[in-house]
Parts: sequence; C-alpha cells; structure tokens
Amino acid sequence: MASALYQQVEQLSRDKGIDPAVVVSAVEDAYLAATRKHLKTAEELESRLNKDTGEISVYAVKKVVEEVVTPATEISLAEARELDAAAEVGGEVRIKKSTEGLGRIAAQMAKQIIFQKVREAERDTVYNEYIGRVGEVVNVSVKRTEGPDVVVELGHSEGRLGRRDQSRLESFANGERIRVVIRGVEKAAKGPQVAVSRADPALVQKLFEAEVPEIYDGTVVIKGVAREAGERTKIAVFSRDKDVDCVGACVGMKGMRVQSIIRELRGEKIDIIEFNDDPVQFAANALSPAKISRVSILDAEAHHLEVVVDDTQLSLAIGKKGQNVRLAAKLLGWKIDIKSEEEKRREVEEQMSALVGEGDAVETPLSQLEGLSERILAALTQAGIASVEQLGSQTPEQLQQIPGIGPKAVEKIFVAVNQFFGAMVDASASPVGEAAAAPALTETPENELDRTGQEWEAEQQRGVLDAPLADAAELPARDGLEPAADSAAAAAEATTAEEADGAAAGLEQASQAESGQPHPPGEPPEKSL
Repeated sequence: MASALYQQVEQLSRDKGIDPAVVVSAVEDAYLAATRKHLKTAEELESRLNKDTGEISVYAVKKVVEEVVTPATEISLAEARELDAAAEVGGEVRIKKSTEGLGRIAAQMAKQIIFQKVREAERDTVYNEYIGRVGEVVNVSVKRTEGPDVVVELGHSEGRLGRRDQSRLESFANGERIRVVIRGVEKAAKGPQVAVSRADPALVQKLFEAEVPEIYDGTVVIKGVAREAGERTKIAVFSRDKDVDCVGACVGMKGMRVQSIIRELRGEKIDIIEFNDDPVQFAANALSPAKISRVSILDAEAHHLEVVVDDTQLSLAIGKKGQNVRLAAKLLGWKIDIKSEEEKRREVEEQMSALVGEGDAVETPLSQLEGLSERILAALTQAGIASVEQLGSQTPEQLQQIPGIGPKAVEKIFVAVNQFFGAMVDASASPVGEAAAAPALTETPENELDRTGQEWEAEQQRGVLDAPLADAAELPARDGLEPAADSAAAAAEATTAEEADGAAAGLEQASQAESGQPHPPGEPPEKSL
C-alpha cells in the first residue's frame, strides 16, 4: 500500500497534469539539498523515496580504491567490504547518512525547490501539448481582458488573443464561446504562452474544411487564402474531379455552407475563386467581380503582371482603398499593375511618339482600322477626324453627334479602335471576356479586302458577285447614313411643294383683293378670269 506522502504526490500530479515521477524527483532533490546544507559536507549525496513507507533516505556515494587520496569521495577496499561483502576495486558503495535535526529553514528550502520543479514540469507539459497542435481550430471561452489582449481558457491552461490577432469588427464578453486557431506557443519567463488568433487565414481554411465535405475528403483542394480580417477574404479552390464544381461545392445549396462561415466571422465578405495554373487566367479570376479586358505578363521571373480593364471597371477592380487588387496580388504571389483602356491608350501613344522622335506627333490614318465601311470613314473624315489617335480620344456621345453616325456605327468604331491598340500593346496579351470576340471582325478573305461595304452589300442584294458597282441611289441606308440620291430627291420634292404652296397663296390673296371679301377658311378659292 502506498504511503500517505506518495498519495499526495499522485494527487498533485493529477491536478497539474504532470507525470508522478517528475514530482517524486522534485521531492528527492529538495530533500537532498536541505540535507547537504544541514550536514555541510563535500561528499557526493543522493536521495531515494520509498513509496511504501514514505521514508526519504540520503546516501553518501564513495568510490572503492586501493589507496585513499580523497576521503570525501573515496573509500578503501577493506572498509568497503565491511559495508558490502561484494565490493570490488573500481565499484561504488553507498553509506546512509543521518537526517535528524533538519530544521525549519531546511524544510522551507525543500518546499521552494519542490514548487519550482513542479512549475517547470507544468510549463514543459503545456508546451509539449500545444506545440504539436499549431494550426488547429479549437473552441475556447473568454476568461478576462487585459488591456487590448483577451485571455481565453484552453482546458488546464490559458491562451492569449492579441490585438493584432483580433478582427476590428469583433468584441468579446467574459464567458463567451468562440472558435480560434492556435497560432503558436511562445516560451516566456512566466511560462509558455499559447498564442491564438481569429485573424489568421488558417482559420478560414479550417472552417471550410470542417464545413465542406468535398474539401475534407480531398476532392476539392484549397490552393491559397488571402485575408484582411473583418473586411474581405479571397480563397482559391481547385477540383480534382472534373464532374465536381469547386466553387459550387464551397458555396453550397442556396449559399448555406459559405453563409455559415460568414456568420462565424461576423459578416466578413468571402470571394471564392477558381484556381488556374495559367497566371493570366488566374489573375482575371482573382480580380472578380471586376470584368477584365486583357492580362499581360511583363516579367515572368519577377512575377509582374499588367491588367487592362474598361474605364467603367477600373474602380471596381482596384477596390475600396486598393483592397481588391491587394488581396488578388497576395493570392497570386504576383505584382499587379491595373490600368484603364484610356490610360493604356495614352501610354501607347507616348511610346509611338518616342519612337518617331521628340515633338513629332504620330498620325495613323483611319484606313488602318479594320471592320469599318467607307461610309463611316467618310463621315469621320468630314467631321475633321483624320487619324486613329483622334478617333480614340472621342467619347461615344461625341461620335453620335456626327451626322450619319448611329449607335451601331459607334459600336463598330469602338471594337475596331480597341482591336488596333490591343494589337500594338503586347503580342502575348490574353483577351478575356468581351474583348475575345473582337478578332472575328477581321476574318475577311484576301480577295475581298479591297472591296467596300457598299459594294459587297449591293452585290449581295442583287445576287450577282461579279456585278459592277451599284449606283449610290440604289443602295439602302446603313450604318446610320442615308443614300445621297434619296437625300437629293427628297430635297427636290420639298422645294417643289413649297413653290406650289406659295403660288396658291398668291392666287388666293389676289382673289380676295378683287372681291373685297375675305375667303372663308377650308374652302377652295374661286378662279377669276
């Protein structure tokens, strides 16, 4: 049966969560230190605790030699065999020392040593327990607040939620249950500190793993997480099964899965993005919800991208205080430069001007634009627009004010100009979205490049491909322009009608003057001979 002392040792071990052998070793070391101070000896001492009786014995350890040089640590063979008949030269014998007379001071020293040893063992236990759980999500309760930091309860130990590990939108009350991720374990003078966080991107990743079964079983893989706690998170996912939609699996039916995570993060916005090995396409996905016109790789080794967006999408692509592009760059690991179409067009113009020479303006004739008919080019020329650069600086409202330019013509001009400048920016540019459809306008056979839109349309309507050019008066109106012949005929008819009305009015006035009576309205005047 264990002694009362050993039972206390076991009870202390259970309360502190440490091994009983550690407590026994602490008691033995404390008793040994008190005995050495009491005896004031230079002998090598050791102590042992008897679990059954609870007695702590102290022994002096001496080495058996033939000739004693140091009496404090050595003993002769004859003396050793008096204590132990099996003693041999080179061995050791243990001589029991009396511990009677240990006073209050020695007991107080033993107590302090025991407390110190137990505290160190407790710290090592906490460190060893949580160092292997870094990155794990745990449920904790708020214990108290110390300045900007929040102290949480982690089972038998405490964790610290620092200010930088908190979301600025969150506040906690004592006793509140929250979910945190273990960020690390730090060794300090007061013991190991378990650092927990609610702002770490690993929290979002672990929440998705717990909420989405496809991520847990490995069908959908999380490729990266970029987060600004309390504001917005972008998470890139990839599906290993082509039949599984990675974004839809994370969103869930009617958004139930992602909404559960948003509630846990107190309303933080989450963008779920499909991962792509191609950095160009991945960049276009990461900058959502903005629509990207094209993406160019400026320096593959330095991981530098250039993104061009429509003027109306520039603010959306940059985001509030640059948040959208900052998170996208963090998610990709690339540097991203965002420019609008207008900014890129000006940059290209400056580069072209530099190539020609300082101070020399670059004028590209309108004939270089593909996909525009002769009528549109003629209307633009009459309006004083003679170069592609001048045309690119015009707004859609200004173009529609030009006689003969309608909405359809403006749309064709917009596509042709964007295609022209896009081809000059970078041959490796990757069109995305609506810009990808632009090349279809230039797919014209070589034998038809010299034919005007009027000629081709007239020949199609007449059904003869080799027919001579049609007269302008026979062509229907198109691109917002009226045929010149129709306009002339309409003007002639209007002039003839005005002259006839004038002549009739003259006859009526003459008739009224002869009769002296006004003619009643609505009745034809009488003819006078």
